[in-house]
Amino acid sequence: MKRTFLVAAALLVGAAFSDAQTMSYGTSITADAAKKIAAPAIAEARRNNWTMAIAIVDIAGELVYFERMDDVQIGSVDVAISKARSAARFKRPTKAFQDALAAGGEGLRILALDGAIPVEGGVLLMQGGKIVGAIGASGGTSPQDGVVAAAGAAALGK
Repeated sequence: MKRTFLVAAALLVGAAFSDAQTMSYGTSITADAAKKIAAPAIAEARRNNWTMAIAIVDIAGELVYFERMDDVQIGSVDVAISKARSAARFKRPTKAFQDALAAGGEGLRILALDGAIPVEGGVLLMQGGKIVGAIGASGGTSPQDGVVAAAGAAALGK
């Protein structure tokens, strides 16, 4: 059973990595759009009583917008930015790195990739089928960070 799980995890991670090769970058997200994306992410964190730092980056992984909730741990500032930057630069959500690392074996190579953050919470921002940036959330558990980042990313299409 464990072997079956590892094979399934490896296939999913492989699919995430091969999909990244076919994705293209579009025009970088604007500051106004970034603010609109951060708002629902912050709202999701508040709704769940989580304190978060939210970072929105452009296609190069450079910071466009940042918001930190009161009482969030200071370390989450850098982590949120790093998660967003990792997603944008490697064309995949940071959960793909987390899953690859958890699968072990060849997935351990993730540790050698400079700037690859293997912790959920970095999500691509897509518009018209192209990457326009990424959002990173930090302050809770990995799944909580992922929920908050996904709430922000979902707002891009609205």
